[in-house]
Amino acid sequence: MRTFNIKPSVLLLSTLLFGVNSAIAAPVTYQIDSAHSFVNWTVRHVVAKTSGAFHDVSGHVVVDTENLANSSVNAKINLLSVNSGHAKRDAHIKEKDYLDTASFAEAHFVSTKVSATSASEGVLTGNFTLHGITKEITLPFNVLGFGKDPWGGERSGFEAKTTIKASDYGLGWGTKPNGPVGDEVEITLLIEGVKPSAEKTKK
Repeated sequence: MRTFNIKPSVLLLSTLLFGVNSAIAAPVTYQIDSAHSFVNWTVRHVVAKTSGAFHDVSGHVVVDTENLANSSVNAKINLLSVNSGHAKRDAHIKEKDYLDTASFAEAHFVSTKVSATSASEGVLTGNFTLHGITKEITLPFNVLGFGKDPWGGERSGFEAKTTIKASDYGLGWGTKPNGPVGDEVEITLLIEGVKPSAEKTKK
């Protein structure tokens, strides 16, 4: 029988390499917790500004903490969940003059690229669909952190901001002469994710 004489140094090197490879963190998927995630918006109203939020956000965020460029986002916003703190205004926002939620009840963002500027910051590039029209947008983002929640789950936090023009999506309220509402909409996303295994424990 043929035997192989493997030097201890070779065994040690193999063990070290295997240990390093096995220690590399794999990308982790977090489901967006709609109870703790918000898409806040601000828009000009006459000479001031008004704001509100969409309270129903779903989807997932995939995070590679070793290399943020390998991360991705797929999120949907239920436009029917708009809340500006005024029921009559919310009803008007849903009408055809504005978001036309009877025909387009959902907005959708799918990332196509993540450019990291630090270990916790970067820029998301992706396709945003609103009112049946898809445009590429960019969102500078910040990873707020990761940690255990009080119910035994694991969570993540993210913040991102962008500004869009409603007219780019066929929404013309801001282009009307002397119209009370501006065309530019400032958007801030506050996203909390939870690992699927911890979904049943969230509150």
